[in-house]
Amino acid sequence: MLMSMQTPPQQSVKQSGLKKVVAASMAGTVVEWYEFFLYATAASLVFGKMFFPNAGSDLDGVMAAFLTYTVGFVARPLGGIVFGHFGDKFGRKKLLQLSIILVGASTFLMGCLPGFAQAGYWAPGMLVGLRFIQGFAVGGEWGGAVLLVAEHSPNKSRGFWSSWPQSAVPMGNLLATGVLLFLSSTLSEQAFLGWGWRIGFWLSAVIVVVGYYIRTKVSDAPIFLKAHEEIQANPKAGYGVAEVFRRYPRGVFTAMGLRFAENILYYLVVTFSITYLKFIVYADTARILLLLLVAHAIHFCVVSLVGKLSDAIGRKPTYMAGAVTGATWGFFGFPMMDTGNDLVILVSVTIGLLFHALMYAGQPSIMAEMFPTRMRYSGVSLGYQVTSIVAGSMAPIIATALLEHYKSSVPVAPYLMAACIVTAVAVLCLKETKGISLQDVDDADAAGTLAMNGIASVQSESKVG
Repeated sequence: MLMSMQTPPQQSVKQSGLKKVVAASMAGTVVEWYEFFLYATAASLVFGKMFFPNAGSDLDGVMAAFLTYTVGFVARPLGGIVFGHFGDKFGRKKLLQLSIILVGASTFLMGCLPGFAQAGYWAPGMLVGLRFIQGFAVGGEWGGAVLLVAEHSPNKSRGFWSSWPQSAVPMGNLLATGVLLFLSSTLSEQAFLGWGWRIGFWLSAVIVVVGYYIRTKVSDAPIFLKAHEEIQANPKAGYGVAEVFRRYPRGVFTAMGLRFAENILYYLVVTFSITYLKFIVYADTARILLLLLVAHAIHFCVVSLVGKLSDAIGRKPTYMAGAVTGATWGFFGFPMMDTGNDLVILVSVTIGLLFHALMYAGQPSIMAEMFPTRMRYSGVSLGYQVTSIVAGSMAPIIATALLEHYKSSVPVAPYLMAACIVTAVAVLCLKETKGISLQDVDDADAAGTLAMNGIASVQSESKVG
């Protein structure tokens, strides 16, 4: 009992080394979410006019652009499955290096695409293809990045340390918003829509080189190396998606439920709000981006604090607080935006992101503690990414469709509340894992495997007899 309360030798790591792992994880995640959010913002501001000029109204063009945005979310589970399978087999580090190259190349090429006026339907076709590659790579990024940190972290502070890769998401969004704000402020609207937006995509190449270099300087955690040796010694040891569903289906579906409201809330606050402010409140682009810039900075500062809170009071109460408060945001967030007052709009967006942080910060530790090392990459990637198809990818489309049909934001609020109810139920089904040893999770998995094999052996002998 005493041993389980201590950090096992294979998980211990000096704090300086842990900070290096956190930096490597965040470096790539900042890059990839810079590029992912850059696309989301461009879909709201540019792509509707450039790639779908014949869509009808401006909102119709935005919805068409959001459909290409959805392609990335469809690709993410595929990336999670593929990267998870090979990440469990070969290691987190190698797959993370590959993911950053893929997303960087696809994003750079997006900046080179011709518009509909130059290439006709080939233009949106190429955009969709590159978006698929980008989403595929991001789908493999998250699981590897958070596990690289979670598997190196001490038991008692895993929530805090593994929340830092989550902080990289608002940091990436902060960079993307800052770049777009600078470009839209210094260029005329015609120049920004014509060619200025491309610069943000081309700048990704610089950030990719930095992120890739940092990731070459770390190694996989000792607990993974031990599990990897055991898999090599026992080829029959299962890993990958099929094994996760066979052994831990409840964990996968619980992870999906946890992700549902968090993902919808985030994309309503940071993506749909751009559309709402642009077409309903009639705010100018630079003003919208400046407000989001401040909100992302606050979000970045809060995420790690919430991660620390989950270590102090537990994963479940922190997450439930996010689900309950998140259910209320749609009822007051959009009316606050309707005032047109910059400060009130900023408070609205910031509150939404604070509610989001209560759910988002603890996800890496919660999901890492659900699955054993031999299939952890596959388990967390599957639970995290599949939900994105029906959650984050559809949220801006559903919200925009509701807005256009009802000419009001009111129907969006019950939509968000329903999502939060789903997540609250998932939290109730969750086991509290604060402070648990990942080695204990592996030991329990090994004991379960032996028990299952023993039952199978007895059944086989009885059939022979």
